[in-house]
Amino acid sequence: MQFSEYMGEWLYGDEGYYAKYKNIGKEGDFYTAVSTSKFFGGSVANHIIKLIDEGFLHNNSVICEIGAHHGYFLADVIEFIYTLRPKLLESLKFVIIERFDAMQEFQKKYFEESFGDAIELTHYKSLSELECENAFFVANEIFDAFPCELYYKGKSARVQGHSVEFDQEDVWVETKAKKYHKDRGEIARGYEEFAQEMASAAKKFEFISFDYGEMQARPDFSLRIYTKHKVLPFFDEEVQREELYQKSDITYDVTFAHVKDAYEEAGVEFIELKAQMVALVDMGILELLEILKENVEEKIYKQELEKAKMLLMPNFLGERFKMIRFKKES
Repeated sequence: MQFSEYMGEWLYGDEGYYAKYKNIGKEGDFYTAVSTSKFFGGSVANHIIKLIDEGFLHNNSVICEIGAHHGYFLADVIEFIYTLRPKLLESLKFVIIERFDAMQEFQKKYFEESFGDAIELTHYKSLSELECENAFFVANEIFDAFPCELYYKGKSARVQGHSVEFDQEDVWVETKAKKYHKDRGEIARGYEEFAQEMASAAKKFEFISFDYGEMQARPDFSLRIYTKHKVLPFFDEEVQREELYQKSDITYDVTFAHVKDAYEEAGVEFIELKAQMVALVDMGILELLEILKENVEEKIYKQELEKAKMLLMPNFLGERFKMIRFKKES
């Protein structure tokens, strides 16, 4: 089978890694910005309010998270909107795009426990099911979870069992590899279709996503496996792929130029790519921390400040993770 099919089964098959509930954070296989601090969602909430004040978003817009896992991120956004501009919760509509029934049920339960009947949450299995006038889309670590092809000096990878052989001709993969100046590495499948679906889902929207990678393709393979907070290079001879298959996360660095091109081809405007620490400061995380400082005990403030620092520190999440932002005018 093609490597993208193998990776798709690893992550999204009936027994795939993401098909069932998984812990993220200390008890899981890896950390995310969401599992680190509520102020990640708080900064996005502050940005949404700014977009409403500027008139780009309406007060009855759809706020949609794609690939929400626990639902914590969107819940944090809602919590901060309630704190900063509670009236908006009467009119904004909240949506999660989630393909797996088990994860939808977990998210519904978490929202019921968190908000009771104050928030109505709507689920769709794909963006193609959503149709609205005005929306704000957000995703965290989604583009690195698209199945990819592996490319090496003109050949694409085939998987036999769990062994990888570079012996396939694939014109589409080779075209992308040449476009992004790769002689080896990962070529993501599905960015183009995803961008088209989003462009069709809302007449006017902003989309921001956080992920690790660079604008230009890195010159080598970045494919790796995360298991119990250990990072294992996929091509390491000591890695037991068969034992890790569907029981661990598999990911790679995003080539943001590919994401950018996919959205521009779909008629969506690229706005910017910036380091996560810069993006969160621009969206007001420091101001939110000041508000917290004025309203809670010093001990609580210091605890939350230390968590927020993890989002911003260059040697943790602040520099390696990037925010990419797009906008579509009606």
